[in-house]
Amino acid sequence: MKKITNCLINKDTSCFPVWFMRQAGRYLPEFRKIRSQNPDFIKLCLNSDLSSEITLQPINRFNLDAAIIFSDILMVPYGLGQEVKFIKGKGPKLSEFNLKNFLNNNRNDFTKKLNPVYEAIKKTRKKLSKEKSLISFTGAPWTLIIYMMGLRQDKKNINLNNIKNKNFEKDLILDKLNEYLCIHIENQLEAGADTVQIFDSWAGLIPKEELSSYCYKPNSKIVEFCKKIGLPVICFPKGIGRNYKEFLDSVKPDGLNIDYDVDPLWARDNLDNVCLQGGMDPKILFEDEEKIFLEVDKYLNTFKNSPYIFNLGHGLLPETNPDVLDKVIKRVNSFK
Repeated sequence: MKKITNCLINKDTSCFPVWFMRQAGRYLPEFRKIRSQNPDFIKLCLNSDLSSEITLQPINRFNLDAAIIFSDILMVPYGLGQEVKFIKGKGPKLSEFNLKNFLNNNRNDFTKKLNPVYEAIKKTRKKLSKEKSLISFTGAPWTLIIYMMGLRQDKKNINLNNIKNKNFEKDLILDKLNEYLCIHIENQLEAGADTVQIFDSWAGLIPKEELSSYCYKPNSKIVEFCKKIGLPVICFPKGIGRNYKEFLDSVKPDGLNIDYDVDPLWARDNLDNVCLQGGMDPKILFEDEEKIFLEVDKYLNTFKNSPYIFNLGHGLLPETNPDVLDKVIKRVNSFK
């Protein structure tokens, strides 16, 4: 059994599997070379040969236990008919949300539009060694709605009234989006993925009294679906602090990625019957080697008797030095 699967399903504590969010991408010179020749990000994600090549770049460099497919959470809105552009220095920009068009989508058209993503998974699985996991992913409904409906005002604020004033539409959109996220997950499983991570990147912007309706319930439906089709699932409700416990009790995923604002000791003592993942601040990798290793060891020692996958509390940053990352991976793999 693959190390990550064993940790997620059997709660194995004999070793620390290791992989990183955004391990395929912008910090690697070989990726930057491809990206410079492919300025349209969506088209790059839809190029199955290049997507597969990019996915395997970190596997060719480092002793990692998983590849994560090179794609983006906004491929789902793209598959549902919204135009998606990535503007340098500003991030993603989506065309205006149209409820009628959104509801008129169908499974076949959606799958056909995202078929290059599934082809990239097939190609990657053929080239990836059998003992390594191939992780697929999707955004959670709440996080996708923020992008699809243009609710984000800045990194810390959203215009919640734009959706709260339309409760009927909100429920309709959440249910329909959930349906297509499950289709996307199932398609990725059939293509060769063996694990899925659900990114709720903007969960921390949800008021506490709304967490159940916007975060717990939508994530729970996806987790139930993943368990039904036999796909191990990791959730990442970034930024919800000690509400991680309530999330875990409600959603019950196989794995739970903690962010860098969560105290690892608190997580170990309060988040039970789950494989924990991540936690370390990606910016630590910019420090000197002694400080980096102290932080790495802190997480490894904290979770040495618990099921734990070494990762970060967010994705790798573009300024990360690949040589530093290699040393961290070797540190994790040699930990006794």
